[in-house]
Amino acid sequence: MKIKPPLARAALTKAGIARAAAPRAGVGKSAKVNRAWLHDHINDPYVRLAQKEGYRARAAYKLKEIDEAFGLLHPGQTVVDLGAAPGAWSQYLRRRFAGDGGRIDGCVIALDLLDFEPVDGITFLRGDFRDAEMLARLQTELAGRLVDVVVSDMAPNLSGIAASDGARMTDLIELAVDFATQHLRPGGALVCKAFHGSGYAQLARLFKDRFDIAKPFKPKSSRDKSAETFLVGIGPRPARVPA
Repeated sequence: MKIKPPLARAALTKAGIARAAAPRAGVGKSAKVNRAWLHDHINDPYVRLAQKEGYRARAAYKLKEIDEAFGLLHPGQTVVDLGAAPGAWSQYLRRRFAGDGGRIDGCVIALDLLDFEPVDGITFLRGDFRDAEMLARLQTELAGRLVDVVVSDMAPNLSGIAASDGARMTDLIELAVDFATQHLRPGGALVCKAFHGSGYAQLARLFKDRFDIAKPFKPKSSRDKSAETFLVGIGPRPARVPA
C-alpha cells in the first residue's frame, strides 16, 4: 500500500472529504479522477507553499486571505476554531497572534471530531460540535469570556446527493451562527465555509439577517473548480423573535 504524504492525507481528511466519500461510477473512472486530483494537488502552488512554510494544509492561506481582506484577527483576541483538523487554521492563528517561537497573545480554542497533532498554545477539544455536551465543554473553556472571532471550516461527510449534502451543511452553519450570535462580542465576526448549490441562498440570507455586515468571499487559494466559498458576518444581531 502506498502511503500518501502528510499534506495530501490532511487534504483528504478535510478539504477533500467530498472526493473520498462520493459514489464511485466505476473503478476505472474513479482511478482516473483520483490520479488527476493527486496530480493537481501535488502541483498546486499553495500546496508547495504550505510545505515550504510548515503549514499542515493549503487551507491556511484561505484564512490568511480572509483575514487580510476584512482585518478580522489581532493579537489579544479570543478565537474559536471549529472544524479545526488537521490544524492549519490553528497554525495560522498562532502565528498571527505570536509570531514564530513567541508566546501566544490571546486565546484560541480549536474543536474537531478528529484528533490532530497539537499546536503550541492552542487549546484543543475533541468532540462533535452538534452535541450539547461538547458545547458545554466549549462554554466552560471560555469561562464567560466573549469571543472576538469564530472561524468554521466544518463540513459534513458528503454522500454526493446534493439535497442531502446541502441540508447537512446548512445544519452545521446554522449551529455555528447560533453559537456565534450568542457568544460574540459586539462587532465580532464569524467566518464559515459554505458551498454554492443546494441551500446556499438560504445561508446567505441567514447571514444578512443575523449580522450587520454579511459578505461572501472566495479566496484565490480556493481552487477554481471548487464550489467552496466563505460567508463572513460582522456585528452579530440578536435572533428575531417570531411575532
